[in-house]
Amino acid sequence: MESSRSGVRFGLGRQSSLKPPEGQDEGPEIEADVSFKNIVTVGETDDAVDGEPEIPSVIRLMYMAKDGNVDGIMDLLNCGTDVNFRDIDGRTALHIAACQNFADVVELLLKNGSKIDPIDRWGSTPLADAIHYKNNEVIKVLDKYGAKIQLVPRFGSFEVPEYEIDSQELDFSDSIQITKGTFRSASWRGIKVAVKTLGDDFLDDEDKVRAFRDELALLQKIRHPNVVQFLGAVTQSSPMMIVTEYLPKGDLRDHLKKNGALKSAIAVKFALDIARGMSYLHENKPEAIIHRDLEPSNILQDDSGHLKVADFGISKFLKLAKIVKEDEPLAGQDTSCRYVAPEVFLNKGYDTKVDVFSFSLILQEMFEGHPPFSSRTENDAKKERPPFRASPKLYPRGIKQLIEECWSENPGDRPTFRDIIRRLQTIQNNLSQKRHWKVGSLKCFPSLEAIWKRERSESSSSLSSHPSV
Repeated sequence: MESSRSGVRFGLGRQSSLKPPEGQDEGPEIEADVSFKNIVTVGETDDAVDGEPEIPSVIRLMYMAKDGNVDGIMDLLNCGTDVNFRDIDGRTALHIAACQNFADVVELLLKNGSKIDPIDRWGSTPLADAIHYKNNEVIKVLDKYGAKIQLVPRFGSFEVPEYEIDSQELDFSDSIQITKGTFRSASWRGIKVAVKTLGDDFLDDEDKVRAFRDELALLQKIRHPNVVQFLGAVTQSSPMMIVTEYLPKGDLRDHLKKNGALKSAIAVKFALDIARGMSYLHENKPEAIIHRDLEPSNILQDDSGHLKVADFGISKFLKLAKIVKEDEPLAGQDTSCRYVAPEVFLNKGYDTKVDVFSFSLILQEMFEGHPPFSSRTENDAKKERPPFRASPKLYPRGIKQLIEECWSENPGDRPTFRDIIRRLQTIQNNLSQKRHWKVGSLKCFPSLEAIWKRERSESSSSLSSHPSV
């Protein structure tokens, strides 16, 4: 049966999540508005009351959906009231119940033939409205019945975001889990992508919802060769997802597990990649971006062997106050303590220098070949630093000093990433000159070249605890 449509508008309760603000174009003029001063309740006659115009049963249905009146709705539906009636804005009783967070009404309407995905004049469905108003119980009911959000053009500032991806375009048929547990691979428009999917309990956790929105706001701003590229997101349907470029070589944590300590030149090259990505984030305008979770599993390797900083789920914008502080101690958060700066670990105020501390531990790990700590407690977090166990010959000149400055107890004594880049470039140039000098000298003295090759072979076998890449 085709649903009836009226020239009246139901203007009570929460309105469409995509309705433009007052003063913006709402489309054609409405034919009439409905006055609900004397709504006829169930059991009363449909005739005029005290001279007031008769209130059609379909309008009473929408009013009862707004109030969550299950019994009244059931009586109307039993009398043949059209469950799919639309007002002039294309709004149905299901839209209204979804906005008002009446999961029992939503279920009742669906059981009695309500269309699952009616689209109002602004392109919103009941599921879109429920997601907008964070009506989690309604979302669960709509999901159970197979609700989908239709991605259609919208008005004014309520357009579908440019980054929005239709979830139906993501093909997970050949998906594999990526090293970082929340990510899986997928195919999208002919390319392989990485997809971070929010769990079923996501919408029940306000902190997770806030973190998701913050991460999206941040990812839209980032464009740098040493930061993982954001491709889009699924925000208009459930489950929500973040889609980024796929880097098949995995993360630095996996690389270090497989290869152990790195050659000096490789470690310095990797360190420069990380520092360049972090410098870009810290110098973002108008607000610096603090990663806050910089560790090897959040650093990915591309096909060319360069590293990119990834996963901004708990990142922070540095406000004008120049310092931020967690609402809860670190122990209450789902994150590793191993690379976290003391000021965060001890729940103190912090700034961008927390990322410099984390960087120092990653840099040392690349030379040592193993993670910095097995565990940390509040008592030793402030003073404890991992020891330098590898042979001093494996550390290029200037690296140890840089590491020690980066993990300084006083954040103000830690260098910026811009300064770190400058110092790493000097170290890299020295390594390059030393290598060129060594190769040139050996070519002039063939007998020395043979001796050097033999010594190098013996040295490699004796340093089995520090294998090369």
